[in-house]
Amino acid sequence: MSSDAPSFAFQVDPEPDADLAEAGRKLFAGPCDFVKGVVSMAALPQADRAEVCFAGRSNVGKSSLINALTGRKGLARSSNTPGRTQEINYFDLGGRVWLVDLPGYGYAQAPKAKVDAWQRLLKDYLAGRATLRRAFVLIDARHGVKAVDHEIMELLDRSAVGFQCVLTKIDKPGKGELAKVVEATKAELAKHPTAFPEILTTSSEKSDGLDRLRASVAGLTDG
Repeated sequence: MSSDAPSFAFQVDPEPDADLAEAGRKLFAGPCDFVKGVVSMAALPQADRAEVCFAGRSNVGKSSLINALTGRKGLARSSNTPGRTQEINYFDLGGRVWLVDLPGYGYAQAPKAKVDAWQRLLKDYLAGRATLRRAFVLIDARHGVKAVDHEIMELLDRSAVGFQCVLTKIDKPGKGELAKVVEATKAELAKHPTAFPEILTTSSEKSDGLDRLRASVAGLTDG
């Protein structure tokens, strides 16, 4: 009984209140524009607003999720080739939020030196961006939390950056398999002190869970 207790603290897909849900809808229905991709901390845009980032293993579906959230198919580049996103990509969400697509971690079809360089950039960013309100750590619902995900979560713990787990591609596994992954994810997140106690489940293809994620982002903005 006691070994299972920590996982109970994590809610799955809690419904936001009506006002926050509407705020999220309006935020993502407004303009969202690609600003730039950066390869160094010196090139980051001005830290003049709230910022949220999406992190995850290569090919977890970060770009597809950003496209689905904003309703713009071509906004973020997505690819079936792991490791295509090699920059920190910045999007201006209505002049209110920096929406950030981080380079995928864990695998990439690129020379080792290049992989090492953008992995260092990823770690420097997570540890050093003062306006970062929350990192959304994406986990593939078919595979659950892997060792490389724990490495990023531990970095977020050390950096005192709160993160929220978002399960992607929930339309792929069966219901029983998905339920097992959700429970295993709860147990894994209980090991990380900066994990936000709500897990969101999403499908970019089916548009499942997008409203809840929009509301979560809206709740982190400055008014």
